[in-house]
This record gives sequence, C-alpha cells and structure tokens, in this order.
Amino acid sequence: MSLALSDEEADLVKIGRAVMPAGGFGNIAVETVIRRGLAGRVWDVSGNEYVDYLIGSGPMFVGHAHPEVTEAVMEQVREGSTFFANNEHGLKLAEEIVAALPCAEQVRFCCTGSEADAYAMRLARAYRRRDKILKFEGGYHGMSDYGLMSIWPTGAANSDHASADSAGIPACVSDHVLVCPYNDLAAAQRIIHAHHDEIGGVIVEPMQRLITPLPGFLQGLRDITSEYGIPLIFDEVVTGFRLSYSGGQGYYGVTPDICTLGKIIGGGYPLSAIAGRADIMAHFDRERVGDAGFTPQIGTLSGNPVAAAAGLATLNILKRPGAYEQVFTTGRALWTGLRTALDEAGIDALVIGLPVMFDAVFTKAAEVHDYRGTINVDRAMSRRFNAALRRNGVFKSDNKLYVSLAHDARDIADTIAAFGVAARGV
Repeated sequence: MSLALSDEEADLVKIGRAVMPAGGFGNIAVETVIRRGLAGRVWDVSGNEYVDYLIGSGPMFVGHAHPEVTEAVMEQVREGSTFFANNEHGLKLAEEIVAALPCAEQVRFCCTGSEADAYAMRLARAYRRRDKILKFEGGYHGMSDYGLMSIWPTGAANSDHASADSAGIPACVSDHVLVCPYNDLAAAQRIIHAHHDEIGGVIVEPMQRLITPLPGFLQGLRDITSEYGIPLIFDEVVTGFRLSYSGGQGYYGVTPDICTLGKIIGGGYPLSAIAGRADIMAHFDRERVGDAGFTPQIGTLSGNPVAAAAGLATLNILKRPGAYEQVFTTGRALWTGLRTALDEAGIDALVIGLPVMFDAVFTKAAEVHDYRGTINVDRAMSRRFNAALRRNGVFKSDNKLYVSLAHDARDIADTIAAFGVAARGV
C-alpha cells in the first residue's frame, strides 16, 4: 500500500524544512502533517487515514475530539482562556488527583512533563538539603539539565556516574546525578548506601518506557529510600491514570513520596502536575518553610482553566465502570495480533510493555529488563517495520503503541491486518 501525498502537504513539508530546525517540532517524523483526529483515528493533510497509536504521544487516552471533553473546553473558552489566578476547574482537578493517587496530599500545576520532573527533583533537593539525584539508565525525565543525563548512552555502562545526552549542559551537572541500571535492586541499594548523605532524591519511572519492573524492585526502592529518609519520586507523566485510575503507584502497589503527572491529566491540553506529601510540598509555600527552604514555582499558564476543564472531563470518563478493563482488553487483542504476525513471519522479536502501551523489539534475546537490553536490537528492522505500518495506515512512534479507550473493533481489525502485511514485507 502506498499513501498519496498531496501538493498541499508537500508544500507544508517544504515550509517546515525551510523554517524549522530538522524540519519540524522535534517530535515525530516530519513527512506527515496531521490535519484532524477523531476517536482512534487521524487524517493527514492529503486525506490519508490512519489508526492512531501515537495519540499525541499519550494524552488522548479517551480519543481525539471526545464530545464530553470538547464541550467542557468550549464552555470554558467562552468564559475566558487564562487568568494567572486560581480557577474552579484547576482546584477541582487538584482535589480529584488527591483523591485518586495514594501519594498525593497536595498538588501544584505546571504545563509540561519536563517542568514537572524538574520541579520534583528540585523539591526533593530542597527538602533533603542535598544536591544529588539518583536516576536509572535510560529513564526519561524531561528536558532539564538533570533530566537529560544518561537517557540514551551508547557507550559502556555508566556505572554510578551519569553522562550528559545533550550539548549545552554544564559539565558539573554530571557530578550531581548518580545512575543505576533499572531493575537492578542490588546496585541501587549499593549506591544509596554509599551516597545516602549526598542524595536529595531518587527518581524512577514505575514502568520505565516499556520495561516493566521485576517483582520486588519498586518495593525495594521504597524500603531503602525510607530507611534513609530520601524522597522517592515516581515519574508518572506517562503511567499516571493510564495503568489504573490510581496510576502506576496504585497498579504496582508501591507509594512514593512525590509523583509527577502529565499527558492524560490535561486531556490533550498543556498541563502537568507535581503531587506528594504535604510536608515536602510545603517547600512551595514560603510562609511554611521560610526563605531558606522556599522553592518558587511560577508559570503563566500553570493550572490553565481550559486545560484543567479538559483534564477533569477526561478523568470523569475514566472513572466509569469498565473503562480500564476495556482499554486492557483492546490492548491484549492488539498484542496478540502483533505477536502472531511476527511469529508467522519467522521474525525474532519480543513484544514488551503492558497492553495499554507496548511494542515489538527486534532481538534474539529471551527477555529485556533494562535499558541495555533495548539498545542491542535490530534498529534497521524496526525502522522498516514501522515504515511498513505507516504505509498501511497505522500511525505510531518509532518505539511505542499507545492504546486508547476510543480504539474500536474496526481499528483492531485494520491494525492486525497491517501487522501481518508489515511482518511479511520485512
């Protein structure tokens, strides 16, 4: 199958290449320009239709242009777009987050996951009055200097010392970030024991990209950080309200001290949050902690009422009985279809993740438990497979399928058919 490219879309691609670095926004490939989305599908400017498993890189968990979300947004837009002051939707959304997530006693809003993660690490450092952060190799915590340490290292394992994955980061930052393999509890315990008096916080994705935690790993982190009074941060920008209504912390039964949220809580609009224990969140309140402990947190659009209205409407949909069961059922059908297509084509690959987000990893390995297991794969095969899926009407990122509540039986059937064609083609 070949997708037709209209002159209009070709002209837009040309504009992007002329006026934007690398031709686009820095996200998905620039050759496709999306015009609209509805439920579980998107259409490009040329009119080509795709089943959408990018879903805006995760926010559109209830589908594009959901009528209840759209109506909530339009009602608020008619009342005003932003105020730089408390608004009822933001306050009610904060209340809902506190009710839903085990670690959340108080909430502060910002606009992006990168902001939320940066503030969470700063908050932990302020609370502990220690400078270092322990993170896990391959863990993605946004675009801050601390966040961009040891995300995509290609050389030898970093041991305890992190390395910058971006130009422009001061060399001294690496002195304040410790790094450990994900799922290696013994290594994490060793590092924390050795550096406990220097560590301000430990940040981890409860499910690191598509790598699920081994039994006992998250609880082991909880135990060792509690032993030393070190704040444990769960980066739930992706997993929050996706794995369950109580997030990854509820799904895995481990409660951190702080969590970060994004994507789903904004319903497709720019909104993120830091949530956590009240005594730690108090560092956002000068009157409670004084000048020395105060952590300023200001943003022009933080808690924006339009985004908060969209987020509230999205969470109201997800609270309904059967919502998560439906998404997991859809995901299991797609997972099985992908696994069958790869097996029938005789392709060496693992399907990793959970039914709500997963992908194929082209490797002969029997299992993948950490970042190193994801880099020793056949990336050329992955590129060919993803390109074949795109040609056959499946829109996804290079490394993940996000499943939504809006994906229906027709979407599943069309996707499984595309899996078969792509697998046979590569």
